[in-house]
Amino acid sequence: MVTANLGLASSQLNSVANRVLIDYKDAIQDYRVTDMPVISMFAESFSTETGGDVDITFGLPSMKLEQIEEGATPAYQHTDLRNERINVKEWGIAVGVTRRMMEDSRFSEMEMALNEARRAVARHITEHFVKTVFGILDTTLGTGVDAGSILANTTEANIVDFDDNPHGGFFGVSSDSGTRLVEYGIYSKADLATLGDGNGSHYVESDGTGGATGDIALADLTKAIELIGAKGLNADTILISPSHYKSLLNLADFTTPFASTSLTSGAKGGLDYVNDVSKNAVVGQLYGLNVIVNAYIPKDRYGVFDMSTKPVAYVERRGLTVEEANPGFGITGSYMSMRYGLKVIRPEAGVIFIGA
Repeated sequence: MVTANLGLASSQLNSVANRVLIDYKDAIQDYRVTDMPVISMFAESFSTETGGDVDITFGLPSMKLEQIEEGATPAYQHTDLRNERINVKEWGIAVGVTRRMMEDSRFSEMEMALNEARRAVARHITEHFVKTVFGILDTTLGTGVDAGSILANTTEANIVDFDDNPHGGFFGVSSDSGTRLVEYGIYSKADLATLGDGNGSHYVESDGTGGATGDIALADLTKAIELIGAKGLNADTILISPSHYKSLLNLADFTTPFASTSLTSGAKGGLDYVNDVSKNAVVGQLYGLNVIVNAYIPKDRYGVFDMSTKPVAYVERRGLTVEEANPGFGITGSYMSMRYGLKVIRPEAGVIFIGA
């Protein structure tokens, strides 16, 4: 007598097949509610119903009061606008698991594959944001200027060239000759263009002696505070790599953000200190600026920002979608894809220091 062994493809689903299908659905549901903190940290989010590239328009200060003599008519004034175009592209990943893998594995292979795809998307978004903000060349992501990464001598004209640099950047050299820099307070455009290293650029060679080894100079921070503050903002955050953090631990001016003498509270080395750092990555303060360490930050660059003003625009044309696929006989698969674009649109909100 022959006994039929029902497989996963059978219309009479056995307990193993039911488990696989339930895990598959749960993994998709778990993915869709996953947050990506890099977006909330750096970006002002926009959504659009139109396709292709998206334009965002800024109103610039353009009018002034004037004294009026009796019977005279003041000169007519008009608004001044600045436009930023954001390039939207589609990114995706295909996930496939064979029936034999699901039959023989000790784990839920489909759930594992989808969870890894979820982590891959988070890694991609984080890397894309960091390389955009720090001006790092990546030919796949399209970041950096045509000639390479943005450097201290990169001009404003190179940074705003949409064809060569669709991700934008902070102010470059000779920023007063462009349309992005505007006067603020009693600072004229010419005044603002002489700050920092004398050329107004927000990409500055670090005064640290370590170059690419993660060295930091306190003089860097005062430059950043001046460059950002002269344009009406207030620097509040420093983003550094683990190599920079190693250098900071040797500075007497570096203070922990949670001051207490209790071992179990916020004292450095205390349990609450470790827990708090693991939640928000704030490891200390310099000149009142919160210091955040992250492994995605390159060891030859670090940045100072006003995080109350998001420097990046994130345009989501289509959020992440997960669709079942049929890649072939005996294979269960799914497609994940999304359409988005991002660009630095607030060039006054950050300063990038580059190892010499």
